[in-house]
Amino acid sequence: MSKSKVYMMKEITPEAVTALYDSLGITLSGNVAVKLHSGEVGNQNFIRPEIWKPVIEKVNGTIVECNTAYEGKRNTTADHKETMKLHGWTDVAPVDIMDEEGEMELAIPGGNTIHKNFVGSHMKNYDSMLVLSHFKGHPMGGFGGAIKNISIGIASAHGKAYIHGAGVEEDIWTSDHDSFLESMADAAASIVEYFQGNMAFINVMANMSVDCDCCAVAEDPCMKDIGILASLDPVALDQACLDIVYQSDDAGRDHLIERIESRNGVHTVEAAAKLGFGSREYELIRL
Repeated sequence: MSKSKVYMMKEITPEAVTALYDSLGITLSGNVAVKLHSGEVGNQNFIRPEIWKPVIEKVNGTIVECNTAYEGKRNTTADHKETMKLHGWTDVAPVDIMDEEGEMELAIPGGNTIHKNFVGSHMKNYDSMLVLSHFKGHPMGGFGGAIKNISIGIASAHGKAYIHGAGVEEDIWTSDHDSFLESMADAAASIVEYFQGNMAFINVMANMSVDCDCCAVAEDPCMKDIGILASLDPVALDQACLDIVYQSDDAGRDHLIERIESRNGVHTVEAAAKLGFGSREYELIRL
């Protein structure tokens, strides 16, 4: 079985993003959802619209997000729409808060921990998905990349609590930690299954803080920018980004690695590979 291909460019420019998308050899057709991170109000690290704009226009996509399950400026549709406007997303493309009108349930028959996923009901309106992720640390997951973006990121507000709570919404902040990580992998598997190969994934390794873009107050980046990676395999893509961090001689890498390891972050990738919707084995192709 051939290894998954992961393409990389060191330049972090809008043109590089588009070139990497082209390298994947896929044409996302129909009504294309573009999943990215809107950025919590106050966060200084999220990837700005100008980086993503050309590739969003290339696929004629609609930017999609779902509301959060915690306090902030993205936990109601009205506030989330204001945030999307404030951060410039509405100047790039149409924006759809997918759980504005409720949620839909996806089955995860082979799930490690959870066996259903709750996503924004508007997801039924899309035929394919371009996943644009910011690779960085995360206070709970250890790191955030493509897998987190299509699990927690696509879950409805209720679905986010369900994943965090490993199937028990009331345990949103107190569930067994590895079970939470496995639940993220389970949820991601349901999204990959839903789109049946009509997905592409791009990770930007820039502004790499130990904190997520969901944090209104986040640490400044601890590593220098590294580049952009793309793949049709979200597991291989996240694994490649992790490997690049570990192989780096950047003075700040140890701080990011401490965050990843203290949260057992690699377990999300392990659980995802076990589910079979991607592989940790990959070929890195530098462009």
